[in-house]
Amino acid sequence: MEPNNLHEVLRSVYDEMMPLCADMAAVAKGVAGLGALFYVAIKVWQSLSRAEPIDLFPMLRPFAIGICIMFFSTLVLGSINAVLSPIVQGSHSMLEDQVLDLNELQQKKDLLEREAMLRNPEMAYLISDEEFDKKLEELGWSPSDLVTMSGMYIEREMFAIKKDIRDGFREFLEILFQSAALVIDTIRTFFLIVLSILGPIAFAISVWDGFQTTLTQWLTRYISVYLWLPVADIFSSILAKIQSLILERDIEMLADPNFIPDTSNTVYIIYMIIGIIGYFTIPTVTGWVIQAGGAGNFMRNVNQTATKSGNIAGAAAGSATGNISGRLLK
Repeated sequence: MEPNNLHEVLRSVYDEMMPLCADMAAVAKGVAGLGALFYVAIKVWQSLSRAEPIDLFPMLRPFAIGICIMFFSTLVLGSINAVLSPIVQGSHSMLEDQVLDLNELQQKKDLLEREAMLRNPEMAYLISDEEFDKKLEELGWSPSDLVTMSGMYIEREMFAIKKDIRDGFREFLEILFQSAALVIDTIRTFFLIVLSILGPIAFAISVWDGFQTTLTQWLTRYISVYLWLPVADIFSSILAKIQSLILERDIEMLADPNFIPDTSNTVYIIYMIIGIIGYFTIPTVTGWVIQAGGAGNFMRNVNQTATKSGNIAGAAAGSATGNISGRLLK
């Protein structure tokens, strides 16, 4: 199954779990009704004890919350999702445009890279069977030619092994990159489902005097978690744009007939690692847009994991660089 299909599955899971809000709404009605009774009684008693006129406007708050609980799926969740859905759709369309451009540039670069390698007589026989057979036909059957022929077979096989290792490592990083996106989307869907199902309870508790902030906290947390996906799409589109600019630069260099390409894909691998680590900073970035509490421990653990991963990657790169430098200085 493709990663895009998994994202669609997560969205369908969210839609199918929404009817459970009705079960919690039945329980929340009783909690809210009891809280409204105490709330109104306390307000009336305070006004009578102070010999003040009874202010009816604050007493409308429990009834307004009760209406929200009765029609929670349509009135509350439907309104919030309807407002935030265009943001998700806009960021996703932005990502699709960048990915399409990136795929076209990558295909163009691969074609130009192969043509450039075929122009180089030292590398042409490594990737082309025709060039390899032509080089073999030029050789004879003398001992020196047989040694040269054996070296060509070994060199061609080593080139194929190196290419397979590079491609395998790149595919591994691509899997990790897609896994990071799925982890964020899965945790987002889990949080949204829990907040949606227990939302009526949060609304009911906010009726009670002293728990009014529960309502605003639930709203900020729901909106903050909902925005994880648009922020992830924006982050992905930024990475795709950077890679597009790199590919455009490589295509310009490959247009030079004297340019010999580098097939190591080092820059691509670096940005894959950056993307994997960067995905785990999405909750923090979203918290800058909508300040929400309650998930601090999870966010702290995620950020610590991302920081440790970056330190390990930096240490590995530094160790490899130091090792190479030491060998060169000997």
